[in-house]
Amino acid sequence: MKLKLFNTLTRKKETFKPLKDSEVSLYTCGPTVYNYAHVGNLRTYVFEDILRRTLEYNKYNVNHVMNITDVGHLVSDADTGEDKMEKSAKEEKRSVMEVSEYYTKAFQNDLAELNIKTPVTWCKATDHIQEQIDLVKKLEENGYAYTIDDGVYFDTAKFKDYGYMARLDIKGQRAGARVEIVEGKKNPTDFALWKFSPKDGTKRQMEWDSPWGVGFPGWAIECSAMSTKYLGQPFDIHTGGIDHIPVHHTNEIAQSEAANNTKMANYWLHGEFLIMKDEKMAKSKGNFITLQTLKEKGINPLAYRYLLLTTHYRSKLIFNWKNLDAAISALDSLYEQFKKLDNAGGESNEDFEKQFVASINDDLNTPKALALVWKLLKSSLPSATKRATLLKFDQVLGLQFASQENIKLEVPKLVKTLATKRERARRAEEFEEADRLRKEIEENGFTVTDTANGPRITKKK
Repeated sequence: MKLKLFNTLTRKKETFKPLKDSEVSLYTCGPTVYNYAHVGNLRTYVFEDILRRTLEYNKYNVNHVMNITDVGHLVSDADTGEDKMEKSAKEEKRSVMEVSEYYTKAFQNDLAELNIKTPVTWCKATDHIQEQIDLVKKLEENGYAYTIDDGVYFDTAKFKDYGYMARLDIKGQRAGARVEIVEGKKNPTDFALWKFSPKDGTKRQMEWDSPWGVGFPGWAIECSAMSTKYLGQPFDIHTGGIDHIPVHHTNEIAQSEAANNTKMANYWLHGEFLIMKDEKMAKSKGNFITLQTLKEKGINPLAYRYLLLTTHYRSKLIFNWKNLDAAISALDSLYEQFKKLDNAGGESNEDFEKQFVASINDDLNTPKALALVWKLLKSSLPSATKRATLLKFDQVLGLQFASQENIKLEVPKLVKTLATKRERARRAEEFEEADRLRKEIEENGFTVTDTANGPRITKKK
C-alpha cells in the first residue's frame, strides 16, 4: 500500500512522492531550550518519530535534521519582549550558554527515554549566525526586506502567497488584530529578520555584528537558513506542532521562497495539542507536566508513548491520570504477554504485516495499528509467529518489546509487606502513615504508584 500523508498545505491526504527515489529529507522543528520540554511538547516529537519510523519501514533512508533554538525566540510572536533564552538566564542566574547546554541535554534525555530516534543532524541557531545573515542579505537584495528603528523586517505585502498555508485573511486583518504593533512596520503581519540590540545600553549576552548593526536573528530565520544548508530547497517534509502554522511556519515559507524563488518543502505535517483542563498544555499557562514528573511517580516513559499512540496525531488528546493509568496497564499487559511467547525462530505473518502497513501508511494511523497488536495476540497463530510479527510492528511503534524480554522484577518480601500495609492505611484514610510507608519503600530501592488497578511497585530510578 502506498504511503499517504495529510499535507497541511493542501488540507488533504496525498500519496507521498519523495524528491529522490530512496531518500527522504525531513526537517523537524526542535525546542527553544530555555526550560524543560513538557509532555505536550513531547507529543509532537513522538509523532515525528512515528513518521520517521514509518518512512524507514517503507524502505526509505531518512536524512533527519532538527534545530535547537538558543537565540531569537521572543516571548511574543509579535517580535516584542525579551528573548526567552536571555530571560531564563537572568532568572536562573546562569549564562545563556549554561542554560542552553543544560536544557538541550535534558531534552535529548527525554527523547531517549521515549525511544525517539536521534536526528541525523542537530543544528543550533547560534552556530549558524553567518548563514542567517547571508539569508537576510539575499532577501534585502530581492526587495523583500526593509529596516526600521528596531530591526530588519520582511515585507509580507510583497510576497504574493503569504499566509496561504494558515489560510490567513490578510486583507481583513487590521493592525494589532493578530499581533502587537511595532512602530514603523509597514504591515501588521511583517516579521523580524534581524533585531537590533536595545538602544538603552542594555547589554545582551547574545549579539553579533551585522551589515545593519549589532543585534540578533529573528526566530523564523534560523530554520530557513539551516534547513537549506543541510537539506537543500525544496526538501521533502517539514513538521511541527499546529501552533507553528499561523506564524513560525508561515514566515519560514515566505522568507525561504522569497530568497530562493522555489518551494520550501513539498509536505507539511503538524501534530495536534495535548489538552489539560480544557486548554492546551503550555509553559506560559503554568499547567505543564514534564517527563521527569512521570518518572518520579514510577511511571515508565514508554507508557506515555503508548498513550500517545492510542490517538491519531492530528486529533486532540486529553491528558489525565486515569487515561495514563489505562495506558500503563495496557503496556504492562503487552509486555507480560510478549514474555510468554515462544522464542524459537518464528517468522512474521504476512497477512498481519499487510494490515499493519495499511494502518501506518494511512497517515500514520497508530490507533488502528495498536488494535492490530491486540488482535494478533488473541489470534490462533503459533506463539513464535506472534512474537516475530510483534517485533516487526515494534520497528514503528517503538515500545521496546525485545528489551523487556529478560526483565523480571524481583520484589523483596519486605517491600511487598510494606506496600500491603500502605494500601490498607490509604484506604483507611490514614494518609500520614501511608506516606511514611511509601518513604520506607523508597528507602528500600522501590517506588509504589497508585493506579486504577491497585498499587504498582517498580524499581526506583
